[in-house]
Amino acid sequence: MKLTSKEALKLLEEAQKLNPGRWIVHSKKVGEAAARIAARLNLDSDKARAMGYIHDIGKRFGKKAVHTVEGYEFLKSLGYDLEYANICLIHSYLNNDINCTAGGYPSPKYKGYEFRKKFIEDHNYTLYDKIINICDLFCTNEFVTIDRRLLDVYTRLGVYDNTVYHIKETTKLKRELENKMGCGLYSLFPEIVENFNKKHKNLYREFKNH
Repeated sequence: MKLTSKEALKLLEEAQKLNPGRWIVHSKKVGEAAARIAARLNLDSDKARAMGYIHDIGKRFGKKAVHTVEGYEFLKSLGYDLEYANICLIHSYLNNDINCTAGGYPSPKYKGYEFRKKFIEDHNYTLYDKIINICDLFCTNEFVTIDRRLLDVYTRLGVYDNTVYHIKETTKLKRELENKMGCGLYSLFPEIVENFNKKHKNLYREFKNH
């Protein structure tokens, strides 16, 4: 069963009541960003938007949930096509490697580790999957550069042995999508430049006032 962006947004709004947090706005931004990239690539932008909206849907079950597995199981239980459930499992992992992720190495003690690891290794990442992968890496409550997003993640979660590996694969994925689009990623998001200029104007004002 296909999941439309309208239905996906309803699922996200229901989740907000169960576990509110900044992940809700992040998910909406990922959906919006994914739709823009999909349109540039002549893909189904509504499908990409829906996948962006629900990539973190497993967080509806709370902070203790392994949101990748919980989201996968939740969407499967609702009868939606597997590609929507799959994005919940693979959106945080690049290069078919469970260790290519931000925030350190996933712990084998958490729910579904072996299943996730095998699934990610065997999964054939679609273009839609790759779009959500990259959008997850430049969306907070706004569109930002990947550098700024990763700095935020590493500040909160720490830097580990796999951090440089993850940065390299992120850069590789960005270049791959840019080659397919025939343009720079940020050219689709003028808000990034606007936000950057606004931030630096504020910093300049603060500097002048000291």
